[in-house]
Amino acid sequence: MPDTAISRFFDERKEAWLKKNLKANMDDVRQREVRQECNERFSYEVWLPDAARRAKQLAITTHPCTFSHPGAKKNKNGESTPIVANAQWQEDGFLKSGNVDAQQDALGNAAALDVYKFLTLNMEDNRTLLTHIQEDSAIAKALLTINSASYDELKDGFMAILKPDTKAVVTSAKIKQVFFPVDNDYHLLSILTPSGVLFEMRRRLDHLRFNDDVKLARDKRRDNTLSEHGFQEIYNLTTVGYGGTKPQNISVLNNQNGGKAHLLLCAPPRLSKRDIPFPRQSFFQQSITPWECKDNFQRLHRVYVNGKNNRQTRAARDAFYAAILDTIVQRMWQIRAVSDEYFNPKYHAISASEQIWLLGSRISERDESGSWLDDIVKAISHFIFKGYERVLGKKSIKLGDDEKQHITSQVHTHREVLL
Repeated sequence: MPDTAISRFFDERKEAWLKKNLKANMDDVRQREVRQECNERFSYEVWLPDAARRAKQLAITTHPCTFSHPGAKKNKNGESTPIVANAQWQEDGFLKSGNVDAQQDALGNAAALDVYKFLTLNMEDNRTLLTHIQEDSAIAKALLTINSASYDELKDGFMAILKPDTKAVVTSAKIKQVFFPVDNDYHLLSILTPSGVLFEMRRRLDHLRFNDDVKLARDKRRDNTLSEHGFQEIYNLTTVGYGGTKPQNISVLNNQNGGKAHLLLCAPPRLSKRDIPFPRQSFFQQSITPWECKDNFQRLHRVYVNGKNNRQTRAARDAFYAAILDTIVQRMWQIRAVSDEYFNPKYHAISASEQIWLLGSRISERDESGSWLDDIVKAISHFIFKGYERVLGKKSIKLGDDEKQHITSQVHTHREVLL
């Protein structure tokens, strides 16, 4: 009994062939003839020997030379050697062959792509059919034992996809070459593209950007509706095309992906000099503004206008309060980092509570909460309460004393982060 993946493969081929060749205006006799021809064409006795003969038209590779230049496959020295990187996984933190579960690619005649798909079928043990043929497994022997050809003949034919025609390693002048220093000499390297890694990155990016949950979250954002789950955006992406109108001339994976791959931005970051001054009078007036929390205030506003008073809505509201507090705490640590260098009692007239809160020289007084901490909690609560009104302006909802007390209680709950 063949593996289900093999049965499905032949069923799909038969269905596609019948769809192309079976016409509605045919009489019953002709339809039976067409169906009989289809069954014969895709029987093991006929299709397997033909596929084994065509397998040599393809070559398995992990780094196709055609991504560098479509004409890099053939040159005056023959065909460029297909490279297969059999790298092992290593826990070294690098994005490289072996550390990414990427599919192998193939080069060659586009008319033989069905052979590649056949050999890369995943069996029930999650290993490819090609691996089973290499190892002479029971699945391979059961499949390739037919009357029209011997097992060894079929195996040798299919294994030709792994064996380059030339014994010497051949590269092409159309591939970028780099002289790499080794000891007192240089080693010439041909720079190739790991197509499996390239298209695995595209698959992951497309899933991250266009899966069903992300689409639903984007719809909710457009409708100004609260979403339980956010989503991530990858900016500064660009798409590169390989092969133009004939992506099959580049590689099998390139053809399967329509010749399109994504590129991440690879430009150095723009660094700007940061100068964080110590506040002269008040941290909440000179070191941070409500506009730095604009996004969270706007999200908080959507929760307010939602009007629902349930556990989910209250949890979302408190989460945005905590997010605003996080922004304040981040700025607090920035000020603390420069306090010893910039603070001068002659020029900085901040309150006694803020001095304990911010100055490195007063750290011992922060070890335990006291009246100074109560003052800071009140100041933060006032910043959130009034900051919402400043950012939203006329759109803001008038908040009452109960909500202000709730904000204070939420800040008080997280007061440990202020120490």
